[in-house]
Amino acid sequence: MDNLKIKLKNTTRNNTLDPNKIWKECLKLIKQNVSNITYNTWFLPIKPYQLDNKTLKILVPNNFFIEWIEEHYNTLINKTIHQTLGSEGKLVYIINEEEKEDLQLFDSPIIEIEKKPIETETNNFESNLSPRYTFDNFIKGEANQLARAAAIAISDNPGKTSFNPLFIYGGVGLGKTHLIQAIGNDILKKYPQKKIIYISADIFTTQFVEAIQSNTVGDFSSFYNKVDVLILDDIQFLTGREKTQDLFFHIFNNLHQSSKQIILSSDRPPKDLKGMNDRLISRFQWGLTADVQPPDFETRIAILKNKSNSLGISLSNDILDYIAYNITSNIRELEGCLIKLLANSSLNSKEIDLELVRRTVQEISTRRETNISIDSITKVVCDEFDVDENKVREKNRKKEVVLARQIAMYLSKKLTKSSLKTIGLHFGGRDHSTVIHAFNNIEKLTSEDTSLNDVVRKLRNKLELGI
Repeated sequence: MDNLKIKLKNTTRNNTLDPNKIWKECLKLIKQNVSNITYNTWFLPIKPYQLDNKTLKILVPNNFFIEWIEEHYNTLINKTIHQTLGSEGKLVYIINEEEKEDLQLFDSPIIEIEKKPIETETNNFESNLSPRYTFDNFIKGEANQLARAAAIAISDNPGKTSFNPLFIYGGVGLGKTHLIQAIGNDILKKYPQKKIIYISADIFTTQFVEAIQSNTVGDFSSFYNKVDVLILDDIQFLTGREKTQDLFFHIFNNLHQSSKQIILSSDRPPKDLKGMNDRLISRFQWGLTADVQPPDFETRIAILKNKSNSLGISLSNDILDYIAYNITSNIRELEGCLIKLLANSSLNSKEIDLELVRRTVQEISTRRETNISIDSITKVVCDEFDVDENKVREKNRKKEVVLARQIAMYLSKKLTKSSLKTIGLHFGGRDHSTVIHAFNNIEKLTSEDTSLNDVVRKLRNKLELGI
C-alpha cells in the first residue's frame, strides 16, 4: 500500500449529494490499487446507502467484511474518502439487518460503524443474544435432529412443553451456542414482551462474585428470578463452584415452578459433570437431554454451501467435496477453512482452486495436530496490541503491556494444558497467584467491556482456527 496509484484530481463536487455517484468515484480509485479478485471479493458487494453532509454511509454484507477491510485496506479507504469528500470526509459502515451479524467496532479517525435500525422494538431488556444465530441459518442434519426439533417446539411454546429444562450437550464447535441462541431469538420474535437472558456460566459466576463483594446478592438473584427464559451456556464451568451452584439451584427451582423456560448447554452429559451437586444434576434431567454430534458428510456440504454464500464466494462441487471429506470434526473448523481460503485467495490475488484448497486444508490439519503453545499465544496477543513480546516478560507496568500480558496469561490458561506455575514461568518467572489474578481480571473486564470481549474472542478464534 506504500505506492498508491491514487491520482489527486478534482472530483466533481456536484456529485456530493448522490451517494451512488460518490461511491462510484470511490470504486474507480479503489480498483486502481487492488487486484481484480480483491476488488470483486471485498468492494463490489458493498452498496451505497446514504450521504449526509460529508459522511458516506455504505451497506456491507457482514461483520467479517469490516474486519478485513479495516485490517488490510484502511490506508486506501482513508485516502479514497478524503479524495472524494474532502479532508473532513467520513465513512460509516452499516451492517444490513437482514444479515443478522454482530458488530465489531474499530478505532479509526474517519471510519465509524453503526447498525441499520430495526423497525420493531421489542422491550428494553438486554438479552445478550446475537441476532446472527437463527433457525434459518442452522443447518439441520441427523447429528442434531432431536436437539433442533426440541428447540423449535420450545420456541413455539416456551415453558409449557415437557422439554424444561432443555439440556443440549456435545463437543466443541458443533453448534450448541448457535442452537440455544436461535431459540432465544425465535421466542423474542414471537413473544417480544418476554424477558430473555443469554449468559455463559463463566460470566454468571463472575457476576455472582461481584454481587457478593458489593453485598447485592439479593438484587442479583431477583434479576434472574424475573426472567421468562434463562439460557445458560457452558454449564460445565459451574463444576467445583459450590456457592454459585447453590444460588443457581434456587434460581432454577423458582423459574421451573413458575413455568419459565430453562435452556442449558454443556460439553458433556449431566451424569459426567464431576464436581456438580447431585441435586442440580437430577434437575438437569427433568426435561430433555439431547446431544449434538459431528455433522455427517451431507450436512458438512450443506454447511459449506451456506457459509460460502454468506461470504459471497462460489465454490465448485469438487472443492466442496474435498473440504467436507477432509474436515470432519466440527462446524467451526469447516467455517474457519472457508475464511482462511478467502484470506489466502485475496492476499495472494489467486483464484480459489483445488490446489489452494489442498494447501489450506493441510495447514488446518497440521495445526489441529499441534497443541496451541504459550509462545504462539503470546505472539498473537502482542501482534494485536502492537507490544514487544519481551516487554510482557519484563517487569513493565505500562497499561498496554499489562493488558497484553494478562490476556496472554488468560488465553494460555484457557487454551493450553499448562499448569499455572508453567504459565507464570513463561511470563518472566511470575508465580501462580499472578496468573490467577490475571485470569480473574480479564474475566471481569470482558464481562463489562463488550469491545474488549470481542478482541479476546477474536484472538481465541485466530488461535483455534490457525488464521
